[in-house]
Amino acid sequence: MDLKTLVMTAFQVSLLLTVFSFGLSARLQDLLFLFRRPGLLLRSFLTMFVIMPVAALLLVRLFEPPRTVEIVLVALAISPIPPLLPRKFRKVGATTGYGLGLLTAASLLSIVIVPVMTQLLGRYFLPFTMSPPAIASMILQTVMAPIVGGLIVRRFLPEVANSLERPIGVIAGLALTAAVLVLVASSIPTLLGLMRGGTLLVMVTFVLTGLAVGYLMGAPNREHQGALALASASRHPGIALALAAASYPDEQFGGIVLLFLVVNALVSVPFMKEMSAGRPSQIRMTA
Repeated sequence: MDLKTLVMTAFQVSLLLTVFSFGLSARLQDLLFLFRRPGLLLRSFLTMFVIMPVAALLLVRLFEPPRTVEIVLVALAISPIPPLLPRKFRKVGATTGYGLGLLTAASLLSIVIVPVMTQLLGRYFLPFTMSPPAIASMILQTVMAPIVGGLIVRRFLPEVANSLERPIGVIAGLALTAAVLVLVASSIPTLLGLMRGGTLLVMVTFVLTGLAVGYLMGAPNREHQGALALASASRHPGIALALAAASYPDEQFGGIVLLFLVVNALVSVPFMKEMSAGRPSQIRMTA
């Protein structure tokens, strides 16, 4: 097993463990939070799966980045939110069930939404050929299965869930951090080479747009604003990469997705600091 394979394996395992740890601390009402609030569910849906895909299409037309960047950005815009996002939600004060509810609702709805969006995009803009069963399988395996597994342990073995939640979360966090650092360090030449032709500017603008739109659409509840802003600016990298690679097998997208993750993390830092400082009225959408 070479270094790249080892790092990717560690990355995938750490993701599954992290989501499993969310399930260990979750309650069923957390997962159903949005389905019991149809108005908030509709606003969240419109923000993530209507406004942001439209924004991505407008941005690639405006900045005209390389074709591979266009494909990745649009694939990201129609993908569900990443499974690690609930950890960031806590940093912006989102402590209710909205965070896990948003992850659950977005993942389940994406089983239907992503295939529909790929059909619309294929007709009018970019063709994506990943099959609906493959999309559903990936979402179920990477998000829903570990959450439900943790929830089952919590339901029938609560003491075990309490004892496992923190150690698993810590181990997963350390493994994920190490994998990401190695991956970024080994990809620095590739990342630097991608920062041209409008690539960096379109990515920064996409993230800032997501933060701004999510913050506005989450009003008036401060917790909802912070969580929806981060969710609108972030997308599941694995699903976006799978969509792009399955549809355009002759192109290389790994470095572009990695660059987006780096840009997203850096641009989101000021927003999270402002939200955690408790000054939502003074949030500045700057990188």
